[in-house]
Amino acid sequence: MRSGNPVLGDSTFLDAGTGTVVRHDAGAMSLNGTVNRSAFLLVLVLATAMFTWAKAYAGGGAGLMPYVWGGALGGLALALATVFRKTWAPVTAPLYAAAEGLFIGAVSALFEMRFPGIVLQAVGLTFGTFAALLVAYRSGLVRATENFRLGVVAATGGIALLYLVNIGMRLFGFEGMSFIHEGGWVGIGFSAVVVVVAALNLVLDFDFIEKGIEGGAPKYMEWYAAFGLLVTLVWLYLEILRLLSKLQSRN
Repeated sequence: MRSGNPVLGDSTFLDAGTGTVVRHDAGAMSLNGTVNRSAFLLVLVLATAMFTWAKAYAGGGAGLMPYVWGGALGGLALALATVFRKTWAPVTAPLYAAAEGLFIGAVSALFEMRFPGIVLQAVGLTFGTFAALLVAYRSGLVRATENFRLGVVAATGGIALLYLVNIGMRLFGFEGMSFIHEGGWVGIGFSAVVVVVAALNLVLDFDFIEKGIEGGAPKYMEWYAAFGLLVTLVWLYLEILRLLSKLQSRN
């Protein structure tokens, strides 16, 4: 089982020593349970995002940086904790969702102030893409074949490496790769490619979760699977937001 999502890797459901599917006396992972956990995490993201959104508009966009950095760094720390201690997922996954909501709410408010209406478009496109790919996957129109997996994983890794190199260049005082952020046609094309790759990761996540359910993964993996799916959705939303902002900046 392989997913392009960095938190849903080959061995997520496997025991490191035996290579067999991990089982637990508390019960097995189910589709309904995973769906319910995913919905709960999305509600948490929305609740905390509304908090920072309201703060942004009450203060005219001032004082948001603590929420941006706190949400981003806190979310990263919680994500790493969840990845390395999967049994913590019932606790760390909701905390991650809350932290990401703070971050997303602040960032979304800043984009909305500059480009009115952009957030509603980005949310609609994100969940529209999610729904369309889920229907396509369930109907068999899209299948996560081995070549499909390899291609998406390679593309995801390449994008992650590009972002890391760009951040490193900026930290050392270099200009970095301007096309990542600028609104020229090259920058728009790059963002469009990233959006497509992020969307295709959803197909791998659907397949990965399905395999975990079929293999009888332990109950706590419902939280972990929901967390992994949320990571992809957050990435997809932010990349769609970035793409729309580039398109609108040219008008």
